[in-house]
Amino acid sequence: MGGNIRKEMPKGFLWGASTSAYQVEGAAEEDGKKLSQMDVLNRGTGFADASVASDHYHRYKEDIALMKECGFTAYRFSFSWSRIFPDGVGEANPKGLEFYDNLVDELVKNGIRPVPTIYHYDMPMALVEKYDGWVSRQSVDDFVAYGEFLIRRYGDRIKDWLIINEQSIIVEFWKKKNYVPEKYHGDPQVKFQINHHMNLGQAKLSKRIHELVEGGRSGAAIGYSPVYGLDSTPKNMLAMLNAEDLKNHFFLDIYFKGKYPAGAFRYLEEHGMAPVMEAGDMDIIREGKLDFLGVNYYASKCVRFPDADKNELTEAKSNLSGRKGAMGAYEVMPDFYQYMKNPNADTNDWDWTIDPTGMQYLLRDIYERYEIPMIITENGLGARDVLEDGKVHDDYRIDYWSRHLQAIHRAIELGVDVRGFLPWSFVDVLSTSNGYQKRYGLVYVNRDDEDIKDLARIPKDSFYWYQKVIATNGAHCLEQESEN
Repeated sequence: MGGNIRKEMPKGFLWGASTSAYQVEGAAEEDGKKLSQMDVLNRGTGFADASVASDHYHRYKEDIALMKECGFTAYRFSFSWSRIFPDGVGEANPKGLEFYDNLVDELVKNGIRPVPTIYHYDMPMALVEKYDGWVSRQSVDDFVAYGEFLIRRYGDRIKDWLIINEQSIIVEFWKKKNYVPEKYHGDPQVKFQINHHMNLGQAKLSKRIHELVEGGRSGAAIGYSPVYGLDSTPKNMLAMLNAEDLKNHFFLDIYFKGKYPAGAFRYLEEHGMAPVMEAGDMDIIREGKLDFLGVNYYASKCVRFPDADKNELTEAKSNLSGRKGAMGAYEVMPDFYQYMKNPNADTNDWDWTIDPTGMQYLLRDIYERYEIPMIITENGLGARDVLEDGKVHDDYRIDYWSRHLQAIHRAIELGVDVRGFLPWSFVDVLSTSNGYQKRYGLVYVNRDDEDIKDLARIPKDSFYWYQKVIATNGAHCLEQESEN
């Protein structure tokens, strides 16, 4: 083997970062925008709400200038449905469109490819009040109308479209990522019904992208965790298979095969949780297969087969305190699997497993199954960053991203088609569960949960490290000795 070949990412590899509308824009009720369900859900949490967030709405030019300084070639953001259609349907809001017109044009002008997400959790509250949001099948038609409007308006400048963000997380935390009226809270079937409606909407929009955008490609960003069995006992390996089927293949089989995995779907039928479907639904889904996958990877998961005394349906609850070991609850699906802490892996303060090897594992596993191109659309380390003397020294984040980039590169060497790295997040954003105490950004935003302060942008050490990584197409970190 040659010893002098420079290690770097493939030519044309996209470099950038990601955010979402409700977590970064602020201006939650300005210029005609009305509330989304996430604006409402983020109130009363004890953390900051989305009313100001990181004020990207007023500071997008400053933010894009920082992206250009860092060397970005792509930026993933999301459109706010209720900024464009304040009531979810009807006439478009001119001021909302003006913001996104300006944002997209400013990105293009600076040589940064816009990679938009059409839906990132923020169903207009008006539609929740009108018909319970995604619980109702009417949501499919209204979502498709909204998405088609965007595709027609921006399809000349945007070719790669992520339609829905993290359906897997929407299902797992269905009452935190949706405003679900209390009358449904005791019925877990509802979360799979919501998911089915999203599948229909996404498939219809995928078809529209192929019809309306020359060279258009449809994708979705999936929250993906590879699942490991606690050990090699047959029961625990079976639990691993069950969890992979229901937590991962349940979504990707729809996206790329046009069907639900038989075993997971039958399990839902046996437990009264399967979605109600109408004639022709699966034809719609088959006709709307996606072209690529956005991978949101933070942590792997560990499972065992449920013990007899822990075999009741239990929903996951997040660690809200940021104290290691304070996880609210691990998910249990009776006679199928039971999530647990992996005894062989470290975690961050919020009990998220830190597992760079899992990045290579999932990329290779997905590619072997589906043979589709992928972009890393989220990957990051939430931490309590400290501003000292105008600087943020986040070596822990540099180490985290270095090891994950090394894992991505090894997957590429072994034949996986990965086309970009757009980690979470560009600037510090409002964490859905933890406000501004948990930060992810390359750029520090000077505010906290109690005090908005001046919202100044302060590049962290990781920003300058990433600048070098981009300038060398990855070589700056890939040629360092891997610790994997």
